[in-house]
Amino acid sequence: MTRHLVALLAGVLCVWVAGTPSAVQAQDAAGPAEQPVEVEEVIAPERVLTLDLTRDANDIWDRIRRGYGMPDLDSERVAEQQAFYLNRPAFLKQVLARGGRYLYYFVDELERRGMPTELALLPMVESSFNPMAYSRSHASGLWQFIPSTGKYFNLTQDSWVDERRDVIASTNAALDYLQKIYEMHGDWHLALASYNWGEGAVQRALKRNADDGLPLEYSHLRMPEETRNYVPKLQAIKNIIGEPELFHLELPYVANEMHFVAVEAPVGVDLATAAELSDMPLDEFLALNPGFNRPATTMPGQTFIVPTDRARKLREGLDELQRSGRGWTMHTVERGETLDKIAARHDLSTAELRQINGLGGKTVSPGHVLLVPAGIDPEGALAVSSLLPFAAAASRQQGLKIGGTGGGGLKAPTGRGLQSASTTSTATKAAPSKKSGAKSSSKPATKKSPTKASSSKAATSKPSTVKPGPTKPAAKPAQKPAAKSATSTPQTGTPKR
Repeated sequence: MTRHLVALLAGVLCVWVAGTPSAVQAQDAAGPAEQPVEVEEVIAPERVLTLDLTRDANDIWDRIRRGYGMPDLDSERVAEQQAFYLNRPAFLKQVLARGGRYLYYFVDELERRGMPTELALLPMVESSFNPMAYSRSHASGLWQFIPSTGKYFNLTQDSWVDERRDVIASTNAALDYLQKIYEMHGDWHLALASYNWGEGAVQRALKRNADDGLPLEYSHLRMPEETRNYVPKLQAIKNIIGEPELFHLELPYVANEMHFVAVEAPVGVDLATAAELSDMPLDEFLALNPGFNRPATTMPGQTFIVPTDRARKLREGLDELQRSGRGWTMHTVERGETLDKIAARHDLSTAELRQINGLGGKTVSPGHVLLVPAGIDPEGALAVSSLLPFAAAASRQQGLKIGGTGGGGLKAPTGRGLQSASTTSTATKAAPSKKSGAKSSSKPATKKSPTKASSSKAATSKPSTVKPGPTKPAAKPAQKPAAKSATSTPQTGTPKR
């Protein structure tokens, strides 16, 4: 029995020893201490950028990116233009910040019309967002209309206003024009080339390519150097706005909210007084109200455009000013009157009278009308007159800061406007009425009416005023040339800039 017990205990001991690893076995199992453990490399999936259209845009740049709708152009010229802007970061930021005051309105209109939102950046190519910009081809304003094209799209250009510089009127006309030429070509690059070069010139270039069996695309057309760089400039800006972090650029913040509204402007208020009542620097006020050729309002139905948070203050100030009876009026020059006598009658020097009215000569003919103060300090109007171009010099220098230089006096307009200071039978001569087909509007600056009902925030929240007198047909100007040939537009075949 004892022998059997010893054998059993010996077997159990062998089993225990066999199941216990030795130190060497343990080290082999763990492997050498200095040898790293190999782990299979894990490759992260490529990041795909998505656009969440269910949330509001962070800022105006985000909103513009959401509406990009043109085919991208990829070429050496795009890279060159991109480098041009990126190598001038201070200039780039300055221009983009300047455009911030206009971009909400631009984007709102583009979305309402169903147009690509990168077109909101086109005024950067045209004018660097400067509403007083003026080219050697006599193009003026943010969208750079030449006189004939401006007239074709019903932009008033007279002694009192130049709507090519007016922010609202020129924007509506530019978008009408862009719609027209896009419908003509069915291609945004060709539409932009037409905007810059003229649709007639582009059509002739297309015909040459068709006759030669060449592609009918923008990049294959023979065109002036300026037009060849035109679309690449916009594409370069579009690329930078699209991915600013890629270029280590911080865009100036521009809120995605309505920047300005219109306030009805009483007749006879000078722009400097309106700026003061709005608590705005004069240059900021003029940047929103650049369409005046005179330093004061001269006809009923005109408006002042101001930031939304300044509108109430301006309305209250204008009401008080009207109650005071102070302002500006018109004096119709009678036979035998001299500038010296007229100036003395209104407590002005002759030089001040000439400066306010943009007069270069020493005399004016009977029938001319002059802007004169009526119980108001002329200092503000004198300051404005050094910044705004006058109609007397418009044919030569529209858009330039010409101060008191210019041609002769202004012929007495007919229709409604400021009552003349003269007591003769011609005393009711005043500012010019709009030509037949004057614009009706649902927009804040009393310009063109929308082509479709607006569903945007701006369209529903902006106050609206409408100029009295004749109104235009409801049809948008872009539809007017439908029955004409493509070469009938006055701008056709002529470089626009």
